[in-house]
Amino acid sequence: MASSPQSVFNVFVYGSLLADDIVRALLKRVPPSNPAILHNYHRFSIKGRVYPAILPVENKRVNGKVLLDITVPELTILDAFEDVEYERTTVDVSLMDSSKTLQAETYVWVNKRDPDLHGEWDFEEWKVLHKGDFLKMTMGFSEEMELPESKTRVATYESFYAQEENKSKP
Repeated sequence: MASSPQSVFNVFVYGSLLADDIVRALLKRVPPSNPAILHNYHRFSIKGRVYPAILPVENKRVNGKVLLDITVPELTILDAFEDVEYERTTVDVSLMDSSKTLQAETYVWVNKRDPDLHGEWDFEEWKVLHKGDFLKMTMGFSEEMELPESKTRVATYESFYAQEENKSKP
């Protein structure tokens, strides 16, 4: 018997998607989730960006959460949101509450030698400094996706932050 295509997915998130309102802006709901750890990866800050990247790094770990029961249409939205800068990869994550291992999709930075990656990204700092603007950008992206000629997320991000920069100039 041929195996049927997978109908729901687990998605490990570690950046802006840790914030329920960003997830809600994209998926129109907040799926159930569990705190989880991705071993042998590191979460970097990216110069000039407010969101992080992960790449495989031995003996490091990324704390995040697994969004459960993500449907195929929702996964398509997340793929578009993560855009060409990330590549969706299947990984094993450890649930924090039970130390059970779960298979999940996650988004890994494509450019393994990116000179703009540095340090460690901090979710608490991001919530204070960047979440408000990022949520506005995400809502704009979400509305845009429903249009026939929608922009990519990278283009939406760049035009949104260019407008914000112009607003702050005297």
